[in-house]
Amino acid sequence: MQNLFLKIISREIPAHIIWENETHLAFLDIKPIQKGHTLVIPKKQIDYIFDMSSKEYTELMLAAKEVAILLKNKFECARVCIMVEGYAIPHTHIHLIPTNSDQDLKKEFRVREPSDADLLEIRDIILK
Repeated sequence: MQNLFLKIISREIPAHIIWENETHLAFLDIKPIQKGHTLVIPKKQIDYIFDMSSKEYTELMLAAKEVAILLKNKFECARVCIMVEGYAIPHTHIHLIPTNSDQDLKKEFRVREPSDADLLEIRDIILK
């Protein structure tokens, strides 16, 4: 059964993709904690991150690092934080969140839910 992320990978449903290589994809979260909040996923569906082989895990972390550097350069933030929780969709994914303090990770300070136009604007900032 195809999950939401597999449909994004196959382009069956749209996403604001900001980075891609042969084995991984990064796209903007539609319910961001902060502007630029991005998900990095392997194109191979694996439900639980620690079920990945060491090679797959390392490649995912290297992909996340590459995307985090991109985000840090575009948003001039103090840090890009990483979070892995893995309950919403049965497909390993890493959240990358541009931040300037630990307060930026608190859900009560979540940015308003962006419109499609907002996400396009953020995507364009990143891709420039």
